[in-house]
Amino acid sequence: MSKKHAQKKILIVEDNKKLNNILLEKLVREGFVVYTAFDGEEGLQLAYERQPDLILLDILMPVLDGFEFMEQLRNNAWGKKEKVIILTNASIKDERVAKMVIQKDPIAFLSKSSTKLKDLVRYIRYAFDDE
Repeated sequence: MSKKHAQKKILIVEDNKKLNNILLEKLVREGFVVYTAFDGEEGLQLAYERQPDLILLDILMPVLDGFEFMEQLRNNAWGKKEKVIILTNASIKDERVAKMVIQKDPIAFLSKSSTKLKDLVRYIRYAFDDE
């Protein structure tokens, strides 16, 4: 990992515990500081407390889904420009998903089922390259 990416903080908001743990382990091995949440409400609270450099966000979650998470995040002064990568199995063909992607400006929309872990790490690194 380059010095540019060292100690970058990432928040994973994913309700699937197995996937959450896989992402956590991989990103820690890559040198990132990682926080995890298992629902949108917990994720939003952690985001405000820890102010990560990037958020990996699922859409279909309990308590507070990704739609409401993004709405609240973008209405917050700090969260207005926060880097978010949506990692979900929800389809971009779904009208609500497409509308959220257009209006809430995530830096990437990735499918869980077709994105390899190494490619996800590459997207994350690219997200920090413009700093």
